[in-house]
Amino acid sequence: MNRRMVLYMVGTVVKIEAALMVLPLIASFIYKEACSTAFLISIAAALAVGFALTLIFKPGSKVIYAKEGFVIVSLAWLALSAVGALPFYISGEIPSYVDAFFETVSGFTTTGASILTDVEAMSRGLLFWRSFTHWVGGMGVLVFVMAVIPGVSDRSIHILRAEAPGPIVGKLVPKMRQTARILYIIYMVMTVVEIAFLLAGGMPVFDSLIHAFGTAGTGGFGVKGDSIASYSPYLQWVITVFMLLFGINFNLYYLVLIKKFRTAIKSEELWAYLIIFFASTAVITLNIMPMGGSFSENLRLAAFQVSSIVTTTGYATADFNQWPTLSKTVILLLMFIGSCAGSTAGGFKVSRVVLLMKKIKRELQKLLHPRAVSVIRFEGKRVDEATMSSLGSYLAIYVLFYCIFVFLLGFETLDLETNISAVAACYNNIGPALGAAGPASNYAFYSPFSKIVLSMAMLLGRLEILPLILTFSPSTWTKK
Repeated sequence: MNRRMVLYMVGTVVKIEAALMVLPLIASFIYKEACSTAFLISIAAALAVGFALTLIFKPGSKVIYAKEGFVIVSLAWLALSAVGALPFYISGEIPSYVDAFFETVSGFTTTGASILTDVEAMSRGLLFWRSFTHWVGGMGVLVFVMAVIPGVSDRSIHILRAEAPGPIVGKLVPKMRQTARILYIIYMVMTVVEIAFLLAGGMPVFDSLIHAFGTAGTGGFGVKGDSIASYSPYLQWVITVFMLLFGINFNLYYLVLIKKFRTAIKSEELWAYLIIFFASTAVITLNIMPMGGSFSENLRLAAFQVSSIVTTTGYATADFNQWPTLSKTVILLLMFIGSCAGSTAGGFKVSRVVLLMKKIKRELQKLLHPRAVSVIRFEGKRVDEATMSSLGSYLAIYVLFYCIFVFLLGFETLDLETNISAVAACYNNIGPALGAAGPASNYAFYSPFSKIVLSMAMLLGRLEILPLILTFSPSTWTKK
């Protein structure tokens, strides 16, 4: 274990976080808010910690292996959340550090679960920081580090694999740093395009920035208590489309850029993702029609909510707690499925669902034809048995931790629907759940213990479990 390199990278990330806080600091100066002092203190603290770590633990070797990659990602995300909570806590706008930590973890993991009971009363600077954490966490702050910091070994692919959501992560181009840059350029361009569309629809500049950050990172923090409901149908459709776009594997956008349209359009995961979206939208639209409203209005509500949940964004234009049981069931299932691998979204991932369906189909075929040799193919390539075995292991670990989190929340005197859906919403980085934690409510009613549990669920879900498990495993830190 290259401990010096691990701590050096964590220090680098904390210093970058200090630089990122300058933007909300500027916002607080523009609006002449008292929270600017909180940002100044937080920036100073982050710089002190960051420089201490990078100076004391300057590594002799910058080589990063798989073990270091997992540990760097885990510790960096914990440090980001711990330091990122300081402006909320120091300003006094979130007086409990546990609550501030929960809100920050929710931001960086692009979950969007909140403890705020009156979001509109919060300072603009803190609202900017709150949503900016979505944008930073969406693509991954370590990916950003690789894009801008020179001298990092090309073995940084281990960091990308540990941080990027999804089962398969590889290079778009031979150099890892170039891959990170390409990803971030695509990400930034799409964000700017969305801002332009929102401004064209009459959304204020500040609101446009906030909602673009939330959509791009598939996070869901906003500036209004009713989320997106009070905005015009045009703006709701714009956000619906962009949520869907940010839920697509960014590798496909790269293929489009290099004019490999046929390869991109043939993606199995993309088609499965779109089928899930359109089928779910159709079911919910028809199911909520008896509740009133025109077909076009119900279609807009259904499409927005399906896009929001399947991409794990968490924005809302309606209180789906009030929808029929069938619609709520579809929403609960979508919470687990999530979007495409290599996107900014959370969840189990469509690619894993497709592979599991193929595995089940193969097992059924084996029962009928024991001697037949069946090969599983995905995206035109043969999937080896090691990949299928690791997929089964991940599913088992995923279910195990979900059960553990539900058990730990069982100590709360709340109904089972609330706890089950709250864990699903936090674990899959969605935000709003069902029951008492629905889109018209928040997570403020949970105890500090449960908020810490749900914070860990958000981190485990965003980093896809294994990095955090390996980080806190004693064998990881041995010299072997």
